Amino acid sequence: MNRLYHAPLSPFCRKVRLSLAEKKIEVELVEERYWERSAEFLRRNPAGKVPILKIDGKLMTESAPICEYLEEAYPMPSLLPEDADGRYEVRRLVAWFDDKFHNEVTSNLLYERVNKKVMGAGYPESSKIKAGAKAVKYHLDYMGWLLDQRRWLAGNMMTLADFAAAAHLSSLDYISDVDWNRNENVREWYAKIKSRPAFRSILADQIPGFPQPAHYADLDF
Repeated sequence: MNRLYHAPLSPFCRKVRLSLAEKKIEVELVEERYWERSAEFLRRNPAGKVPILKIDGKLMTESAPICEYLEEAYPMPSLLPEDADGRYEVRRLVAWFDDKFHNEVTSNLLYERVNKKVMGAGYPESSKIKAGAKAVKYHLDYMGWLLDQRRWLAGNMMTLADFAAAAHLSSLDYISDVDWNRNENVREWYAKIKSRPAFRSILADQIPGFPQPAHYADLDF
């Protein structure tokens, strides 16, 4: 049985979950308290990070290479364009969300509001929350600009770029940190992507101590 060791609100884990679900690859989800750094966990990944995917008799780590592996080993449905320019744009945007968006927004909002409490790592830093709340506006505006020109973030087909963005935004939406009224293009894009069957398990996530907001699993907001 394929198995994914994950943390429910981790955007990197969610990106892999979306890819697996879109490709209809059945997988057992195993929640991992990675911050406890158990010996068994560190044997699976000495880097001490999730996601970890057990598939085809192998253990795989790091969300970007995992998604690339799935694309090559399970090519249908495709989540990368056929042309080199299109693939570059997808990879550029995946890096944008997993690096720039993560550092400027996700780590300042989700990690401060949720992860610190779950891990018993102290109280949120208000300066980081303010910085994240400011930065997310810029990123939503950038997404809106992209969607002015394209059907999906990287072009005319849904790709890993959309899953990378949706993974981060869905995690933030769980704690009501996304202003969906800021940009109609982004709101319509998210409504479209969260209506996909691949999104169902993510919309069903429940984090103890952090109840879902009323709109979170509502496909019409």
